Amino acid sequence: MPSTRNLLAFDIGASNGRCMVGTFNGEKLTLDTLNRFDNGYIQVLDHIYWNILGLFNQIKLSLVKSANLFNDSLVGIGIDSWGLDFGLLDNQGDLIGNPYCYRDPQTNGMIQEAFKRVSKQEIFETTGLQFMQINTLYHLLAMVISDSSKISIANKFLMIPDLINYWLTGRGVCEYTNASNTQLMNVRTKEWAFSLIQAMGIPTYIFPEILEAGEILEQVRPSILEETGLQPLPVIATVTADTGAAVASVPAKTNNFAYLSSGTWGLMGVELTEPMLTDKVQQHNFGNEGGVFDTIRLLRNIPNLWFVQECRRIWSLEGQSHSWAELIQMAEAAKPFLAYFDPDEPQFLLPDHMPRTIQDYCAKSGQNIPQDKGEIIRVCLESLALKYRHTIDKLTDILGKTPKAFHIVGGGGQNKMLCQFAASACKIPVIVGPYEATALGNIMVQMIALGDIKDHAEGRTLIDRSFPTEEYLPKDLGEWEEQYQRYLEITRLPNILLSN
Repeated sequence: MPSTRNLLAFDIGASNGRCMVGTFNGEKLTLDTLNRFDNGYIQVLDHIYWNILGLFNQIKLSLVKSANLFNDSLVGIGIDSWGLDFGLLDNQGDLIGNPYCYRDPQTNGMIQEAFKRVSKQEIFETTGLQFMQINTLYHLLAMVISDSSKISIANKFLMIPDLINYWLTGRGVCEYTNASNTQLMNVRTKEWAFSLIQAMGIPTYIFPEILEAGEILEQVRPSILEETGLQPLPVIATVTADTGAAVASVPAKTNNFAYLSSGTWGLMGVELTEPMLTDKVQQHNFGNEGGVFDTIRLLRNIPNLWFVQECRRIWSLEGQSHSWAELIQMAEAAKPFLAYFDPDEPQFLLPDHMPRTIQDYCAKSGQNIPQDKGEIIRVCLESLALKYRHTIDKLTDILGKTPKAFHIVGGGGQNKMLCQFAASACKIPVIVGPYEATALGNIMVQMIALGDIKDHAEGRTLIDRSFPTEEYLPKDLGEWEEQYQRYLEITRLPNILLSN
């Protein structure tokens, strides 16, 4: 066995993908970026799709680089990606069309259509998930209702990382943590909810075996080895849901902690050992997603840095390009507490012009209208921090206790302004890091599968030892509390702890 072992983590998000190399020397883990590539949806006529073949080509290019740099010490490959989206294979194993993006408008009205077939209560009690129109269930239902030829000739359903694993190995299965996000899986049995699926008119025979995270799938196909120059090595069904991977890596030192996996979306919640299916969980629209090693991620999806990303993209299209650092600098100079919005408002899901949509919301709600880039970005960040506070209040109401620590992991942790706002708004210390939490969770599960480390606790200790964190303490509590009450009035969100 080589003294240094290298593992590849492909972490593919909705805006970009990375091939990360984790190197373990027996004491510490280091992480380096081997390849970074763009991702994004493409609109064709009335639908938006992912360029899945372009992503797979980037994976193969990354494997070529890996073979050239450290072939002999490479011991495993794991894929994780954003959730919800999927590919359909025909009976020859060929992909049927390009996968839809979860933001595709085909799901408009599909939650209501689903309730005509199965009650909201029964769907929640079966799947335990948050209701969002972007969920996999509603995309498949939309295809059924539209009599799509894609669903009629489909032979196998695979989530995006499972599809990539199939192309790498020839084995077509679904990994548990990602399957749990579809609203098609029974949260108690960890099997497909076939009675629900059948009631929706979705063919049951397309759903493959569900594997637990941490199982070795197969060796890389000989044709891929020949094309890339790799030596034979296994592909591991790591924790394929990017949020699941990020939460797996949280270097928590207490069991009473909340987490935020911060990126385009913010996945915020707590870690449990059993699903929680109480009335309050359903009332607050939280979901029970599968975690690694017999854990449940009780969480809520929050549209997060999507707002800043979209503003930056629009301004760039208008010929005004700015770095992230420049935008934050503008926000720091802007007037505080100018206006707020609720990130969950439907007009923000797929707006034509995000800055204008934010300004319109502020105007219609009778607030000050942010005029320049700094004001718009500051409104975004303050609104997000206060949304975190509202989510913490919901968790307190569900659990009967307030989390003692708040861990922010993922790339969004690099936004120091938002991290400080979060600590102040939520009134609890915020521990930030690691930034590459998803890739580290991916690699940690691979290491456990291969026997390099013993279990989840040892993996979290290794990550804590190898990657520093930063702590933010609450400030200006009186002012933030006053602004939180104003935020609730403007957005018409309930004051959770006073109303229960």
